[in-house]
Amino acid sequence: MLTQERVKDVKNHPYSNQHIGETAKLPSFRMDLRKYSEKEYNKFVTLNTVRDWSQLNWKDVGRPYEVKSKSKEKKNWEHVHNQPMDPHTSWTFFNKAFHEWFVKDVPEETQETKQQFFRSLRSFKIGEVKQALGSVVQLQLWNYVHRIQDGIWDPRGKRALFEGLDVNKPKVLFLGAAEGYEAMQLGAMYPGAEIVMVDYGEYCKTTRFAEFPESYPFLGSNPSTGQSKVHYKDDFSIEYVVDDIRNLKYGREFDIVLSVGLLEHFPDEYKHEVADWHRRFLKPGGYALLTTPRNQIRSRVYYRIMADVMNHTYRELMTVEQMGLYMYESGFDISRHGYIKVHNGLVCQPR
Repeated sequence: MLTQERVKDVKNHPYSNQHIGETAKLPSFRMDLRKYSEKEYNKFVTLNTVRDWSQLNWKDVGRPYEVKSKSKEKKNWEHVHNQPMDPHTSWTFFNKAFHEWFVKDVPEETQETKQQFFRSLRSFKIGEVKQALGSVVQLQLWNYVHRIQDGIWDPRGKRALFEGLDVNKPKVLFLGAAEGYEAMQLGAMYPGAEIVMVDYGEYCKTTRFAEFPESYPFLGSNPSTGQSKVHYKDDFSIEYVVDDIRNLKYGREFDIVLSVGLLEHFPDEYKHEVADWHRRFLKPGGYALLTTPRNQIRSRVYYRIMADVMNHTYRELMTVEQMGLYMYESGFDISRHGYIKVHNGLVCQPR
């Protein structure tokens, strides 16, 4: 018989090294322990397209695309309060809306939204029909982007961007950590990492991170064997700090400073300050890792359809050239850059 502890372990850690190479669609997300084949790698990962960053200028690369559509919550709040929504409220609304989608049982919700749509047709009320149809479209898009394509977490693409760093048991600082996914992926790739996650809102610590599934498997390495290994959330050493990044008292003590979807939330006049947040806490020779959503037609459509979920804050879509030029002009050398399914990525170091 299985002991109670063994049953709990199997439930929380359902995948082992024997599952490496497998993938499966689960109710809320995709688990993916595959590595890219050479053909797939070239299809989904494009790296180092710029030979000399000093030769780029804004006339050549153009400006980022600003997402103008706003969520209904944001518009209603601003109408009631007769003022722009403040940043803290914006992030609170966004994180709650985003998390509600991450925890959806997609097959079950799909069935319910379709039934709701058919009921709305019988009502002959155009408003109800439009709302129900909108819910169906949103859920189908979320299912495709997150659960089928795994474009938001994109573990294989993130590993391709983050591999090969010259670090051993690194100290990692994640700025704007939300649920902390990418820092945990780094923890799997570079075992023994000490991870500090920082976010503006208590909700990110107590809900988004706290409810990140214990059963999600991260493909990483086993330093004792040099082979691949499956890791889980409770394998990592993590401290979660709720604070404004500008208030952090850390010194230059981190091997890696990471941000995911942070730079694009600030207009140009603040981007150099965002770049400095990455420099301020790095050890000499440390790495700044950044990703932003790509400026592509699919992304523009996504942020239009999912406006009520995504668009509570200022947001831009960029090319990797635009993203890299911001960091290059802010005193960073770009050691690796590229784009994966829906994100741009940079690995850079202060000059």
